[in-house]
Amino acid sequence: MKIWVDADACPVVIKEILFKAAERTKIQMTLVANHYIRIPPSQVIDFMQVSAGFDIADDEIVKRVRTNDLVITADIPLADEIISKSAIALSPRGELFTKENIKARLNIRDFMDTMRASGVQTGGPPPLNQSDRQAFANHLDTILRRYKKTT
Repeated sequence: MKIWVDADACPVVIKEILFKAAERTKIQMTLVANHYIRIPPSQVIDFMQVSAGFDIADDEIVKRVRTNDLVITADIPLADEIISKSAIALSPRGELFTKENIKARLNIRDFMDTMRASGVQTGGPPPLNQSDRQAFANHLDTILRRYKKTT
């Protein structure tokens, strides 16, 4: 298992949780972004900067992800591609994307895009709160524990 982070929009507090988890478990983690992101000195954490452009970081993650890798992303289309490659997709809010729920999430995303394109102001997601952080940490811990049991 390797952890991949769609780091362009990943909240700092979530990155901090990930840094601690990677160090604790010694699981390799790569943050992918089109701008520089500071990471702590580590043997298991690295950073890959990609060129700026629409979905360049997403495409790089999809190209490199393998079965059972974990990808942290809020991007629904990226999560769908990750799941199709038999990897695990977890949002920074702690939502585990699965084969069972990803198509519905894609439909909602497409509907909201259509609404915005027609001029309806939909607003963005609410700020990350403590329960979101806790849900993320709990799902992350469950996934990493499950992986450690199989190795």
